[in-house]
Amino acid sequence: MVEKSARQRIVHWDDPKALMKAGQTLSGRDFLEAWRKGELPPPPICQLLDFTLEEVDDGRAALVIEPHESQYNPMGSVHGGIAATMLDSAMGLAVCSKCTAGRTFTTLEIKVNYLRAMSIETGPVRAIGRVIHFGRQIAMAEASLVDSSGKLYAQASSTVLLVDIPPKRTE
Repeated sequence: MVEKSARQRIVHWDDPKALMKAGQTLSGRDFLEAWRKGELPPPPICQLLDFTLEEVDDGRAALVIEPHESQYNPMGSVHGGIAATMLDSAMGLAVCSKCTAGRTFTTLEIKVNYLRAMSIETGPVRAIGRVIHFGRQIAMAEASLVDSSGKLYAQASSTVLLVDIPPKRTE
């Protein structure tokens, strides 16, 4: 009989409504800076996957995650969906940094190229997103997932639709 050792991960998050409300009134850059500085709570996805917003600039954002075994796939490495989520988030936040108050975005497509597997031995990795085009309705971004020595683990590109945040209905 195989002996099982129990593992557990408890996730706590703040009500996302406060974060969404702030996102409707601040420019993307101000919103991200407030989040990075701890003035706003992180989105629940950050708590779930345990990643942090490390850097924000005009058209650029960097997220950091330290791979752990709760993210493993059956092959004993970090699931590719974790890398894809990190890259998608970094690209989205880079686009967000250029949005004016009252504007947001939604991902239309994402392409990810995986170059090597991650594990707990990999150590912290950074997803660095950069805007390569920011138009009236469409933006394009790219992102790289690298370890502390700069080794590339995955690369992605994305196209996003820029939209106005709909006004709240009053009844």
